[in-house]
Amino acid sequence: MPKYVIEREIPAAGRLSSADLQAISQKSCGVLQKLGPSIQWVESYVTDDKIYCVYIAPNEQLVRDHAKQGGFPANRISEVKRVINPTTAEA
Repeated sequence: MPKYVIEREIPAAGRLSSADLQAISQKSCGVLQKLGPSIQWVESYVTDDKIYCVYIAPNEQLVRDHAKQGGFPANRISEVKRVINPTTAEA
């Protein structure tokens, strides 16, 4: 199943409170339940002005549907083609 990285531009995202992040997470999970088991939120990374989310989904459109239904920005959606890490350097 394809994996996607979603870039969400959210001004001052890094200053969101724990309660704010919990509310956003709860909203996201609620939309995911409605969309069904074919889309899965893996994790997200919060930076100063963006949140980068990793999702597994059968297609980009389902990721866009999640963003639209949740009221989340999805400024850029990129399909992951390969994953590398330090073990990639090993022969």
